[in-house]
Amino acid sequence: MAGPVLVMGAGSWGTALALVLAKNAHDVYLLGRDPARIRQMQADRENNRYLPGQRLSDNIHCLFEPVFDGLPPSCLVLAVPCHAVRESLEFLSQTLQPLPPVCLVCKGLEPGTQLLCHEIVMDVLGPEHGVALLSGPSFAAEVARELPTAVTVASSDAKLAGDISRLFHNDVFRVYTRNDVTGVAIAGAIKNVLAIASGIADGLGFGANTRAALITRGLAEIMRLGVAIGGQQETFMGLSGLGDLVLTCTDDQSRNRQLGLALAAGEDLESARQRIGRAIEGARTVNEACVLAARYQVEMPITAEVYRVINNECTPQEAVQSLLSRDPKPEQH
Repeated sequence: MAGPVLVMGAGSWGTALALVLAKNAHDVYLLGRDPARIRQMQADRENNRYLPGQRLSDNIHCLFEPVFDGLPPSCLVLAVPCHAVRESLEFLSQTLQPLPPVCLVCKGLEPGTQLLCHEIVMDVLGPEHGVALLSGPSFAAEVARELPTAVTVASSDAKLAGDISRLFHNDVFRVYTRNDVTGVAIAGAIKNVLAIASGIADGLGFGANTRAALITRGLAEIMRLGVAIGGQQETFMGLSGLGDLVLTCTDDQSRNRQLGLALAAGEDLESARQRIGRAIEGARTVNEACVLAARYQVEMPITAEVYRVINNECTPQEAVQSLLSRDPKPEQH
C-alpha cells in the first residue's frame, strides 16, 4: 500500500498501532475527536492520557479533522469502540471520498443489530468495500514498548490481508493472515465477556483451577457460537481465539477482567466503568451475545451468567453457584 495510513481513534490501541506503523517508516495520520487533547499530543509528542512516556515518532501527525496536508490515506485503521464504528465511517465519508480499505482493530457486537464490526463496514460502505480485521493477544502498552507480539489479520480478500500484514509486520510485531473474518471477529467479541467472568471468579477467590476451567469451557462457548454463525473451527485455536482469550482472562491489564474483579468486590457497574475510565467492550457485548445465542440456539452458560450479573439479575456469588449446580454432561458438548 502506497501512501500514508489514517488511524482513527487516538486512544491507547490506536496510538500503539500508529507507533508500529511509524516504526515501519509509514507516514501516519492519527485522528482523534477532541481538539484540545489532539493539540496537546501534537505539541508534547506524547499521548499523556493513554500511553504516558511513549514518544510519538516524527512521522505521526495528530489531527482532529480529516484534512490531510499531503497524500490522501491509502488505508484506514479504525481503532474506535465497536459501538462507534458506524458513526465513524459516516463521519469520514463526509470528507474523504472514496474511503480507502478499512482495517478494523476493534472487537464487539453492535448494540441493537448484533452486527460484527466488519458487517457494519459492509452495511455502511457496501459489501464490495475492502475490509480486514486485526486481532490477537496484544495489550497496547506492551506493543508501544515494542515487546514481542503476534497477531492475526483476517480478510476474505487474500491480497488485502497480505497488504495489511506487510504494513504492520516487523521484528517485534509479527502478523499472520487468515481468511476467516467471521471466526476472528466472534472470537474477539466473546472473549471480552469471558474476561469479565474470569475477573469475577478470581475476585471471589476461586483460584487457578477455576480460572483454567472457565477459560476452557469459555472457549467451547466461543466455538459453538462461532461455528454456528459461519466461522471455521480451527480459527478458535489460533492467536485470535485461544491466544487472545488466555491473555485477556489472566492479566490485569485487561479492562474487562478489571471490571469482573470490581464486580466481585461489590462495586457497581457504573462506578467501576468510571474508575477504569476506558471502553469495556464486554459489558456491551454480553447483551448482544445472548441475543445471538438464542437466535442460533447455542448454549452459552458462562455468557448467560455474566449477562445476569451485568444486568443486576443476580450477584456474582449467585452466578458462580448457578454454574456449579449445572448437571454434568459429556465434555464435547
